[in-house]
Amino acid sequence: MLEGLRVIEIEGLGPAPFASMMLADLGADVIVVHRRNGAPAPGMPERSLLDRGKRSIELDLKSADDVAVLKDLVRRSEALVEGFRPGVMERLGLGPDDLGVINPDLVYGRMTGWGQTGPRAQTAGHDLNYISLSGAAWYASNQGEAPFTPPTLVGDIGGGALYLVAGVLAGVMAARAGRGGTVVDAAIVDGSAHMMNLLMALAQTGGLSMTRGQSLLDGPHWSRCYVCADGGYISVQCLEPKFYAAFMAILGLADDADFKPQLDAEKWPRQTALLAGIFASQPCRHWEELFAGSDACVAPALDPLQSASDPHMAARGVWLQTDGVLQAAPAPRFSTEPDNAASRAVPARGEHSRSILEWLASDNPT
Repeated sequence: MLEGLRVIEIEGLGPAPFASMMLADLGADVIVVHRRNGAPAPGMPERSLLDRGKRSIELDLKSADDVAVLKDLVRRSEALVEGFRPGVMERLGLGPDDLGVINPDLVYGRMTGWGQTGPRAQTAGHDLNYISLSGAAWYASNQGEAPFTPPTLVGDIGGGALYLVAGVLAGVMAARAGRGGTVVDAAIVDGSAHMMNLLMALAQTGGLSMTRGQSLLDGPHWSRCYVCADGGYISVQCLEPKFYAAFMAILGLADDADFKPQLDAEKWPRQTALLAGIFASQPCRHWEELFAGSDACVAPALDPLQSASDPHMAARGVWLQTDGVLQAAPAPRFSTEPDNAASRAVPARGEHSRSILEWLASDNPT
């Protein structure tokens, strides 16, 4: 879908490479600039899954010759993505103003936690810090527990990478319409706060409380995960009355007075305790089979390996084993595009350096 879009990625951490991986998944020609003779970031493999579908060139951005190569790439590209602290690229002479002279239509995608401006802009932080300050972690755990959300998903990926992707694509559309280039300031604090608007809409009708455990989605007995007899987990979220009725009927609790009030917050703690005892009486498989095919809004809470073998996930081919690495297939899907997820290779660092340099030197570089 993005064939014809060329993006330059400056090697970084987390959300920026994820964003450019998603652009590559969608068909963009992404050239990742790896540090010459550099090692992967701590904890990351030599050949990172986040580089799948990209071409790799190694450059030293403190070398005048290599900076010239990068500028040649920028001339031939529509977007650049970087994830350094504010000012780093400017100190290298590669900031938006510098590269805008070379390519006035360039969309310059900047990925940070705190944003390009503000009192925290120059300070360190990580995913959990950003989403805690933005309010996005507030409802992430059960009442009485410290807020905690799956690492990176809400911040780095949801509020960061996906907003960077949207911003880059919006910028490219504007540039192609003749409106010139732009700088995309994709900050995790901005994006994760923006994601809260779905919940903030509930506040308009009283469905969201600033007190944890009292809101429509973070307090009820019908909106949480329960521990099963085998140590597995089952998720329940039957919000609408008809789904709650289906849930109660399958459990044989349709006429139980304890469960008749669905929306009485004062009764939620007791109802939760009763359901916890029920789910703890049988293994997860029992509950999966009991609720299979129903509209009770119940599903097991699985780890990625378990998810890969789930019949629904397997039927859709969501998880792949490529070169011994478990990974999720590109998303979303398009009716007009073939499923070629398995062919998206992960390059070695600098694997395409020679071919990219030859292409830049050719008479017809486009």
